[in-house]
Amino acid sequence: MTGQRNSEAVGESAHDNRRQVVYWRLLARLFDHEEQAALEAASLAVVEDIGLPATLLDPQASVDSVVQRHPELAAEFDGLMVPEAEAEAEDGEAGEGTADDVRDRAAEVRRAALVSKVLLNVFHSPPGTVTAGQLSRWQSDAGWLERALGCGPGELRGGRAGRRGVSPTGTGGGGRTPDLSRLIPEIGPELGSIEAGLVKRMRLREVLADPQLAGQLTPSMSLIEQLLRDKDNLSGVALANAKALIRRFVDEVAEVLRTQVEKSTVGALDRSVPPKRVFRNLDLDRTIWKNLTNWSPEEERLYVDRLFYRHTVRRTTPQRLIVVVDQSGSMVDSMVNCTILASIFAGLPKVDVHLIAYDTQALDLTPWVHDPFETLLRTNLGGGTDGTAAMALAQPKIAEPRNTVVVWISDFYEWQTEPLFESMAAIHRSGARFIPVGSVTSSGRASVNPWFRERFKDQGTPVLSGHIRKLVHELKTFLT
Repeated sequence: MTGQRNSEAVGESAHDNRRQVVYWRLLARLFDHEEQAALEAASLAVVEDIGLPATLLDPQASVDSVVQRHPELAAEFDGLMVPEAEAEAEDGEAGEGTADDVRDRAAEVRRAALVSKVLLNVFHSPPGTVTAGQLSRWQSDAGWLERALGCGPGELRGGRAGRRGVSPTGTGGGGRTPDLSRLIPEIGPELGSIEAGLVKRMRLREVLADPQLAGQLTPSMSLIEQLLRDKDNLSGVALANAKALIRRFVDEVAEVLRTQVEKSTVGALDRSVPPKRVFRNLDLDRTIWKNLTNWSPEEERLYVDRLFYRHTVRRTTPQRLIVVVDQSGSMVDSMVNCTILASIFAGLPKVDVHLIAYDTQALDLTPWVHDPFETLLRTNLGGGTDGTAAMALAQPKIAEPRNTVVVWISDFYEWQTEPLFESMAAIHRSGARFIPVGSVTSSGRASVNPWFRERFKDQGTPVLSGHIRKLVHELKTFLT
């Protein structure tokens, strides 16, 4: 018996050493471009010993290529780092014996090898000029990292938020592998930053001029930002390809946001209008409850004296939505998201949407609000900020304050702070709903001028910062 325990202890120690080898190789690769021969050889021995393909150690092999050759690994990458997988493993460890502990530790080594592959491919970006193929491969690998964290591809990078959710189905077992899902608020912006750096290192104009190379590009917030900044320098085939990428991205984001917006109908129930007496409006539960006094125990029957119907008519008072968005360099993703969001609300019945974009000058984009693609092509990203210019366009649009909501999206780093805040406070005092928003992104990260933040809080209109779903919820609450 003692010999068996010693053997199991040795087995556990061996698995721990293997896991450490895998992670030491990961750290060495991340912080030093030079290959460490000893770590590479040891990691190869570990990977082959646990039955995983050697291509996991090839930095040039994308996760897609690994999964194409070994389809059974796809399920292990999905949800690889979500908390649920860790909790299930800990429950298993608590209820099983030492032999099962050894099996769990072996599974941890396998999981560590898969985690290392995803992290290395994402956080060890290629040096020098980036090709369209390299960007596409990185985007695909970043999508696998997002899937490993239980998110949809593009969700953390602020792109097609939630386009496809991934259920936490990690099968690696063992909870000692680092649970990176707790770092999601930091990982999301970091992924966006890496992607933006790759896009900037591309010879984008040359790529766009070649339809075959342009076809390899996957639309993302970083790429769209670069295209919008450079659109005035493009022409011919390059401009056509740039427009096609922008429209693809707009359509994908719009599909997600439209689903969120249309989950509730517009207009509150109008109880002053009698309900229409048709069968589909019959309120069966209320009818039974109101007629319970007519129950006959002898006959076991309920006699109904009166039928009750649901109200379905909704108030249709027109609501005016005025969206003012900062289009300076720090607010690009908010500009893109809000332009799309405004177009969706503009498509709802009895909602009158106006859109204003500003930097040091303001532009009324209301005539194109139904087409976010055309709206974005008319923006001029970058520059400073002067909110008073936008306010001059917004104030005359407030005809009926009680039926108006003004959404102001900015980081509020203004040079005319006092006059701008006073005019915003005047909107609030008039009875209009004023919603200051620090960001409208998928990651929710925003830096807001503390001076404005405190004053908005004091007047009872705290800055709404965070996920775009928060803004959707606030607008639906006002408009329904």
